Amino acid sequence: MIINDSQRGAGFLLTESARLLRKLVDRRLQPLGLTRAQWAVLAILSQQEGLSQSQISARLEIEKSTVGRLIDQVEKSGWIERRPIAGDRRVWGIHLTEQARHLLVEVETVILRSRCEMLYGLSPEQQEHLCELLQTIKSSLASALELDRAEALTPRSAAPGA
Repeated sequence: MIINDSQRGAGFLLTESARLLRKLVDRRLQPLGLTRAQWAVLAILSQQEGLSQSQISARLEIEKSTVGRLIDQVEKSGWIERRPIAGDRRVWGIHLTEQARHLLVEVETVILRSRCEMLYGLSPEQQEHLCELLQTIKSSLASALELDRAEALTPRSAAPGA
């Protein structure tokens, strides 16, 4: 078997670390009435308001339909509002409400605390090196995914004798 207790390599450790971080952040955001996924939308809008659903989808690297559901949930909570974009009646810009701006102050405390705990025991140099390594891994995986997509789009030649 490829995965057993003695062969828990980098992929397993990355996956488990990410799972635990997501669980911790979700648990800490729950009292605020917010999920980590909803916070991601608010975080993007705190950097640049007025983005469309497609732009948010691209930045989060998730499907437009998934982002659409997230935006609907966040809007129902009163944290964002949709406004028409001048010149295009089909697209709406997403904007934070004043309520969301107050919420983001509390959320920032939760996120920073969680990040500090995640990196506890690592020197600043180790933290920087870890980020560099993870960025390299992310780039490698993104390239592999693109290669797989390209291969999936390439017609396969007919099998010999077919």
